[in-house]
Amino acid sequence: MDRPLKLTARDPLVVVVLGPTASGKTALALSIARRFHGEIVNCDSVAMYREFEIGTAKPTAAERAEIPHHLLDCADPRSEVTAGEYARQARQILSEIGRRKNFPIVTGGTGLYLRALLEGLFPARQRDGFLRNEDLRKELRARAQRFGPEHVHRILRRLDAAAAARIHANDLSKVIRAIEVCIAARKTSFRTSIRNMTGLWQQGRDPLQGFRILRLGLNPERELLYARINQRAANMFGERRLDESRTGGGLIAETENLLEKYGSEARPLASLGYKQAVQFLRGELDRTKAIATAQQAHRNYAKRQITWFRREPDVHWLKGFGDDPAIRAESIAIIEQQI
Repeated sequence: MDRPLKLTARDPLVVVVLGPTASGKTALALSIARRFHGEIVNCDSVAMYREFEIGTAKPTAAERAEIPHHLLDCADPRSEVTAGEYARQARQILSEIGRRKNFPIVTGGTGLYLRALLEGLFPARQRDGFLRNEDLRKELRARAQRFGPEHVHRILRRLDAAAAARIHANDLSKVIRAIEVCIAARKTSFRTSIRNMTGLWQQGRDPLQGFRILRLGLNPERELLYARINQRAANMFGERRLDESRTGGGLIAETENLLEKYGSEARPLASLGYKQAVQFLRGELDRTKAIATAQQAHRNYAKRQITWFRREPDVHWLKGFGDDPAIRAESIAIIEQQI
């Protein structure tokens, strides 16, 4: 049963539900919101884009109607939402939830966005302190077009492994910007080894103020997680509807509609699942190969998320999935101790 949140004189609590893809973050966040009269703030970069439903496994229309959701379905697919812009909007929303005396819950798997929200990024001076190098950007985009985004990500990894670990290879704009910053930081050539960029992330941080932060991390057994990832990817490509509130046809039909409406340059179409659906529609992969490729890509992404979130401080790790009643009960007990 829902009950109003009773806060002490201390700063209000914000709960962060983190973990790898398919670990049940949405289910756990909804359970917490129902118990504590909460509002959910999305922290998944692709789920911010309108009309990208199946591949992002967004909450259903019924769930969104039941619990207020923020930063979900709010961005034009042709636009770019940076981590800094996400943090600015999310902090404003958290303040508004606090003024309503409701309980804020942040959930999602985009580690850089979460870090920007909770800890801040290095200061923005001429967009993070370095001028843009359009020639370099064109060169890197051309390489990505020819060799794939992993090629560009490997360049960043050679320049600064720590920076590369923060950014998904498919987020090409952020990878390119990080390379640009690396080179500008040393004022040297593209092929010259430069100083590590990581120090910039530690300077001038602007941590979230006015809230106590409780991080709940989902950590199911790896084999069970991979099995769930494989099944979810297969279901996304299925012809049947995953949810009656969503338009039918599965991920391939959704992707076809998005391609017609926004064109192949729409940023979210390069994300996991959608990328493989685009390749299927172009005849580059058959259905079986598209599904298998998507499954592998999601498993690899889960590995990177686990590595990233292991660096988060003070996480209460929960050994199971977010839709497990025992995990929900454990989470609620932990929250009640903090209120």
